[in-house]
Amino acid sequence: MLDPDREPVRPAWDKAGVHGIARPRAWDTVVTSDAEGLHGNSVTFVALPDGALVVESADGEGDPTPLAAAVEAEIPRPYRAEAVRRGESLWAIAARRIELAQFVADGDDLELTAHDGERTLAVDGQRAFGSVAALEPLGDRHRGSFAIRARRIEGDWWEVQSDPL
Repeated sequence: MLDPDREPVRPAWDKAGVHGIARPRAWDTVVTSDAEGLHGNSVTFVALPDGALVVESADGEGDPTPLAAAVEAEIPRPYRAEAVRRGESLWAIAARRIELAQFVADGDDLELTAHDGERTLAVDGQRAFGSVAALEPLGDRHRGSFAIRARRIEGDWWEVQSDPL
């Protein structure tokens, strides 16, 4: 006789095999905002901890501050946001938190990798000698092999991402 309180036995492939594995979230928040003075249909910007907004791309003119205010009601700075017009003055904004570092370095894209005790630095896609001291502590938290990517936002502000290998 079947026990009604017992969960049915399912094959191990059931959830992942039939339905797939859920994709990781691309955004930490998605909000809408009214932005009357903003022209164009899309804008991408980064909100720095010091209060500055760095517009990376826009197909129009205007101040994205109302868009940032809507995002900051949900998540703190720093973050990267993409906004698209959804009406006369209505905008949809998707944002995700990012990790920032402030340091001086050459180039606009850095990649520091470590594997089996060997470290390699690439600046703008070209192998370079030396290291970037500000990136070393980010790799140390992985205790071994890692990859760190840094992309210049503006001036000495960099968006950084570190992953174990």
